[in-house]
Amino acid sequence: MDKSFIRLIEQSVTRNWDLPAFSDYKGDTLKYSDVARKIDKIHTIFEKTGIREGDKIALIGRNSSTWAVSFLAIVTYGAVVVPILPDFKPDNVHHIVNHSDSVALFTGELIWENLDESKMRQVKCIISLSTFDILHENTPFSVNEIRQNVDSLFEKKYPNGFTSSNINYFHDTNPDGLCVINYTSGTTGFSKGVMLPYRSLWSNMVFANEVIKLNPGDCVVSILPLAHTYGAAFEFLFEVTKGCHIHFLTRNPSPKIILEAFNDIKPRVVISVPLIIEKIYKNNIVKAIERPSLKLLLKVPIVDRRIKKAIRDKLSAVFGNNFIEVIIGGAAFNPEVEEFLRNIGFRFTVGYGMTECGPIITYEAWNKTRLYSSGKAVVNMQVAIDSPDPENVVGEILVKGENVMLGYYKNPEATEQTFNEDGWLRTGDLGLLDKNGYLYIKGRSKNMILDSSGQNIYPEEIEAVINNFPYVQESLVIEQKGKLTALIFPDFDAIDKDGYRIDDLERIMKKNRLEINKVLPAYSQVAKVELYPEEFQKTPKRSIKRYLYQG
Repeated sequence: MDKSFIRLIEQSVTRNWDLPAFSDYKGDTLKYSDVARKIDKIHTIFEKTGIREGDKIALIGRNSSTWAVSFLAIVTYGAVVVPILPDFKPDNVHHIVNHSDSVALFTGELIWENLDESKMRQVKCIISLSTFDILHENTPFSVNEIRQNVDSLFEKKYPNGFTSSNINYFHDTNPDGLCVINYTSGTTGFSKGVMLPYRSLWSNMVFANEVIKLNPGDCVVSILPLAHTYGAAFEFLFEVTKGCHIHFLTRNPSPKIILEAFNDIKPRVVISVPLIIEKIYKNNIVKAIERPSLKLLLKVPIVDRRIKKAIRDKLSAVFGNNFIEVIIGGAAFNPEVEEFLRNIGFRFTVGYGMTECGPIITYEAWNKTRLYSSGKAVVNMQVAIDSPDPENVVGEILVKGENVMLGYYKNPEATEQTFNEDGWLRTGDLGLLDKNGYLYIKGRSKNMILDSSGQNIYPEEIEAVINNFPYVQESLVIEQKGKLTALIFPDFDAIDKDGYRIDDLERIMKKNRLEINKVLPAYSQVAKVELYPEEFQKTPKRSIKRYLYQG
C-alpha cells in the first residue's frame, strides 16, 4: 500500500468531488470541489509570497470549515502546519509562532484583536480565517495585492474550468518528513512542540480505516478541538479521507449544543472525552435509576433486561441513534459509569493515545473490549510495560511504531529523556498488560503518590470514587503533609435544584468524605475535603492541569 498521507487526501477530494465536505453547524456547506478551489487559491498566495515546501505555518482559531480548509491547504502544499489552541493566551501564541519558526499565520479575527504582530517579526503575512483576507504583511511587496488578484490568477490558470483532474498535491515521498508541529498543553505545565511525520498521520488513517467503517456522505459532528491530535485525526482528517460530511460546532461545545447537534445530524460515529459522556450519564440516566421502584425492578431478571434495553435506547437516542460506536479517549473514564454502560450493552469503547503518537496507541471495538481496559495495541504499534511482571506489577507504559513522533522541536534534551536506550517512547503513564494484550491504565507516573509505608496510591482511582457521590461535579486528590486532601468543585446546579443552600455544602461534603472512606483501602483514606469555587483548569483533552493545584 502507498504509504502517503497526502495522497489519501488527494484521492478523496478527487473521488468525492460533488459530495458535501464541511458545514459550520446551522451555517453554509462546502462541497469537496469547493474545498479544492479554496486550497488552490491559498496555494497561489503561498507561492507568490515566497513560502516554500517545509516552511512552518501557524493556525489558530475555533473549529470551522475555514480552519479545516486552511489545515488542508498547508499540508497539501508541503508546508508544516502548526495548530495552536484558541484558548492559549496571546503571549503563548507569540512564543509558539516564534519558537516554531512560522513564516505565516492563519487566525480568527477575535483572536487577532489581542495579538501583537510586532512580537512575531519573522511572519510574512497574517491571514484571516473568516475571509482569507490579509490582516498584516511584512514583505517588500504587497501580499494584499496578491490576495486581491487571486481569483483572476485562478481563472488564468484554469481557462477551461477547474475539475478533479487538476488536483495534484505535494507528495510526501519521505515518510519521516515533518508534517505537523503540535504544541501540547499538558498536565505537567510545559508546552513542547511534538514533531509528527507523515507516516504518523498515515498510520493513524490506516488504523481508523480498519476499525471505523465510514462511507462517503456519512455525517460526523466535530466537537473536540481540531488543534489537538485526537480531534484532528478522528473527527476531521480520517473523515476527509473517506469523503464524509463534517459538521463543525463553531462555538464552545456545551452539552446542550452537542446534544442538539447529535439530534439534528445523527452522526455515524461519535468521538468524545470522558467528561462529556459522564455529564450526559449524570443528567440523563442517574436520576431515573436511583428511584426505589426502579432499583427493585432491576433485580427481577426478565424486567431487568427490558429496563436495560429501555435505558440503552434512550441513551442511544441522545447521540442521534445512528452511530456505529462511541469512542472515548483523552483522559481516565469513571469506572462506575463504564461498568453501567457496559452492563446495559451501550455501544462504546475506550481507547488510549497521546499527542506524541498522533494520537492512537490502543483500541478495541465495543463488542470485543474488556471492562476497564483501553484495548490492544493498534496496527503498526507495539506496547510494553516497564515491569518485571507486566500482568501483575504496575509499570510505565512504553510504545514503539509508525505512529511515534520524531521528537520535540528544537528540544533535543526532552527528546532524549522521552526515549529509552532501545528506542521505546516513555509515555509517563502507568499500567498493566494482560496475557491477551489488553492494556489497563492505572494513572500518570508523575501523579502517583508514595505513602510512608511504600504503598503506591493512584489519585485518579480515588477521584473516580469521589465523583460518583452526590453534589460533586469534579474532584482532585493531592498530598498535603503526608495525608490525602480532596479538592472538590461542587455541582451547584444539583444543589440549587434540590433546594440546598451553599451553607449546607460543608455538611454534605463531610458526610460524603465518611462514606467515601468506607469504600477506599486504609492506605488511600481521604483526610480532608476542601471546596473549590470554580471548575479546575484543563488541557484540550479535558484532563485537569494538576500542577496548578499541588500544595
